[in-house]
Parts: sequence; structure tokens; C-alpha cells
Amino acid sequence: MRTPTPHPPPGIIGHNRTMLTPHYCVFPPEGIMDSVLPGWPGCIIRFQTSPAMGARFAQALLIAPAGSGTDGPRNDGLEHFFYVQQGAMTFTADGQTTTLAPGGFAYAPAGMAYSLVATDAGEARAIWVKRPFEGVPGVPLPGLRTGHRDDAPREDSGPRWRHFLIGNKDISMDFEMNIMCYAPGAHFWCIETHVMEHGMVMLQGQALQLLGRDWHELWTGDFVWMGPYLPQQIYATGTEVVEYLLYKDVNRDVTFRP
Repeated sequence: MRTPTPHPPPGIIGHNRTMLTPHYCVFPPEGIMDSVLPGWPGCIIRFQTSPAMGARFAQALLIAPAGSGTDGPRNDGLEHFFYVQQGAMTFTADGQTTTLAPGGFAYAPAGMAYSLVATDAGEARAIWVKRPFEGVPGVPLPGLRTGHRDDAPREDSGPRWRHFLIGNKDISMDFEMNIMCYAPGAHFWCIETHVMEHGMVMLQGQALQLLGRDWHELWTGDFVWMGPYLPQQIYATGTEVVEYLLYKDVNRDVTFRP
């Protein structure tokens, strides 16, 4: 008697939430493959977006086993932002060393050497954003910034609120990093269409997000890239508060190609 051919597990097609278009992406974390980089021995980097996709910045999940990280001070001419999600990391720049627990963040301006190392307590994970700095004549350069989400300024709008991490109303900065929060059932008040682009990581919860003309279900750990002028709106679903870390380029004029 012939052994039946195994069938794919139920839902193998219906549960595929990955999407990439010229204007946005939705990437569940399990589909993003590992990279290893010079200068980061022992670390795994999972790039979520980069200029290869069409984004004007790069974003990644950095996974650092205990005691691993940069192999010394690094200065590639870019500006860097780190947000720790798990474990603890020591961040050193401009002669200052700060231990970043979950919810801690650090910003190193372009041209400033930095180092980042997981403590010996266990594996650490951080969201990493980097991009070329866009300076403006007559505008002061931004400086080193470190902090924690619990100490960041907060703005409340009823069932929605946000934590301003860096860049809010700071003309020296060319991007912001915020944590957006929605109570279950809350939604953004309009369909946005703006010149800024976003990189978004779901920190917790479940949501439905309009991207262009289609709705996508988002879960904890998902990454979303949104290009300029993409119609977008979000509804918090599920039973817990939705939180996501959001990148947004700000404070700079449009550019014209020759």
C-alpha cells in the first residue's frame, strides 16, 4: 500500500502575511534572514529595510549574545539610533558610558565614534536605525542623546498616546523616534498622506493597518516600511495596548533632482 504524500500544513498560504511593494512592506520577523557584519563579532543582524528596498535609511534587529558587540569604537560617518528591547547593553560615546536596559535608547550623531556591547547577563536585542545626516547651514548639529522611554516626554490624546524619544521639535535633528500607543479599539483619526517615510516595529499587540488600498494584520514583532505619501491608518485590535516604535524623517526641505 502506497504511503500517502504528506500535505502542507493548514493555512500555509492564508497565513502568509509578507508583502513588498514599491511603496511599502510588511515583514513578519520569522522571514527576515541573518546577516553577520565586520566589526560586530558574534552578533546577528537582521536588516528590516535599507536603500536596496527604496528606503532612505536602514533599520535592523541587532542580536548580541552576552559580552558581544562592537569590536571597538566605530565611526562610519552615519548617525545611529539604538533602542534596547531585551537584555542590557553598554553604550559608549564622547567619553560617556551608559547602561541601556529594555526601553533604553541612545543616539550617536554623524561623525561621533561609539561602541555598543551586551552585558554578561545574557543575550541582548536592540532596534538599530542608521542614515546619512542631512545638515543645514546655520542650524546647530545635534549632540549625543541617551535616555529611557519611561522618562521621555509623553503626549496623551484620549485612547492614543506617544512617547517622544528623540527629535521632537528639535530642528537640529533630521529624524524622530517615537513610541506610539493605542488602547484596544482605538484608531488614528484620519488616513495620513505625507512626505515623510516611516519604519515601524510592533513592540506589542495586534492591529489592522491600511497601506495604500489594502488592510494588513500586524502582530508583535512585525516590521513595516512606509514610503512617502503612502495612504495609511491603523486600528488597534486584540485585547492589549498596541505599541510600536516609529521612525520618521523630519525638519528638512524637499530635494530636487537635476
